[in-house]
Amino acid sequence: MNHLSLAHRIPLILIPLAFLTPIAIGSERPNMVVILCDDLGYGDLGCYGHPIIKTPNLNRLAKGGIRFTDCYSAAPVCSPSRVGLLTGRSPNRAGVYDWIPSAGKPVANKRHLVHMQRHEKTIAQHLQQAGYATCQVGKWHCNSEFNQIAQPQPGDFGFDHWFATQNNASPSHADPDNFVRNGKAVGRLQGFSCQIVASEATEWLENHNRSSPFFLFVAFHEPHEPVASPKSIVETYRPQATTEDEAQYFANVENMDRAVGRIIETLEKLKLDQNTVIFFTSDNGPETLNRYRSANRSYGQPGPLRGMKLHTTEAGFRVPGILHWKNHLPKHLVGSTNPTPISSLDLLPTFCELASIKAPSEPVLDGTNIHPLLQGKKVDRERPLVWAYYNAINDARVAMRHHQWKVLAKLNGGNVKKLTNITDESLPLIRDANLTDIEIYDLNADIAEQNNIADNHPVLKQSLTELLTDEYRNLVAGSFVW
Repeated sequence: MNHLSLAHRIPLILIPLAFLTPIAIGSERPNMVVILCDDLGYGDLGCYGHPIIKTPNLNRLAKGGIRFTDCYSAAPVCSPSRVGLLTGRSPNRAGVYDWIPSAGKPVANKRHLVHMQRHEKTIAQHLQQAGYATCQVGKWHCNSEFNQIAQPQPGDFGFDHWFATQNNASPSHADPDNFVRNGKAVGRLQGFSCQIVASEATEWLENHNRSSPFFLFVAFHEPHEPVASPKSIVETYRPQATTEDEAQYFANVENMDRAVGRIIETLEKLKLDQNTVIFFTSDNGPETLNRYRSANRSYGQPGPLRGMKLHTTEAGFRVPGILHWKNHLPKHLVGSTNPTPISSLDLLPTFCELASIKAPSEPVLDGTNIHPLLQGKKVDRERPLVWAYYNAINDARVAMRHHQWKVLAKLNGGNVKKLTNITDESLPLIRDANLTDIEIYDLNADIAEQNNIADNHPVLKQSLTELLTDEYRNLVAGSFVW
């Protein structure tokens, strides 16, 4: 394994944590809660326009906070998206290019080795060092050897307490048997995954030592397949659903919303809501119905966006984004809608700012501190958001969001084969490829990416192509190669 630099590969340099010493530690530092759904579509919540699914708790969260219309995940698929959220860095830099299967027999593309490596520093580690109590509950999916000493686990990435599964709840959301608590398997549990996860989170909150602020990372499995939902909720959707499976999906999202409500109620009961930042989002866009054999309940909706999960078009990684911070947002922002492009990559530098920690300058961060947005100010992103997903369903493997512009590009005219991992052998395919077939969309006027304006605006096309090419080359140069 090695790391690629612009000119040559250089040895990995571990950055000491000393430079992250808190600037100031005080009682007013906010608690922070991140709630992450799995395969939730941009159009799956009531507050994002779904006409049927009931999501009163998330609607209330949006009504009391900021609803971001242009919120992006770090990737259009689960594992790299999670790695990006936790590290504030493009997951390519960590060498996580696609979803991570459980480790099995060695394979030629070395995918069995893939995991978030020990030298990566997460939100939890930065906050833990600054005196925060930390907890992770739900889906982990950042390694191939889960709960094994061969690879780092949630506890190695700054979580004091963790209660997790490697990937999906198994055998389904109902009565899962694959949770591990702090390194010990807990066996079969009764109930539905999101409620089990919420129970663990609320119990941890109730036992939390109030002398320190906390960071809670809640990663629901819902509404990823295999979907299973409470019968009582399913029954309420049968009259409106086209199939029993669709009713199951609708109920699955509502059950998740109820689990969110339980966490909010606990915060309120314990009076922890007075200074707690809550950020709700999804790891990627919705799964395509029947894309694989057990995806028969994947009725997630992209709303007005083009594509689905695994696409580099908007629906692949444009996701719900709700931020709530009771008593701390200016009144004119409460209940507002904000069109500023933001990303899950932005959470780390923003949380460092809120916790009075100096954000790391090395290794490179791809996220931006969006704290000014919470004060009613503007944020100028130094660099555009860039994705390189080499296993995309659509032909464009590279995408960029820069101001209102969305840019898509193929690699060598679409002739580069799909890749689920990058090794020494496959590296030249992506490193030496040219960005071709440039598409440009003005998302302010064309959210559905229907009108490619590239050929009608040659100056804009040249400018954005040069920017994307530079950013892509830099990303590849900084990507980890297995």
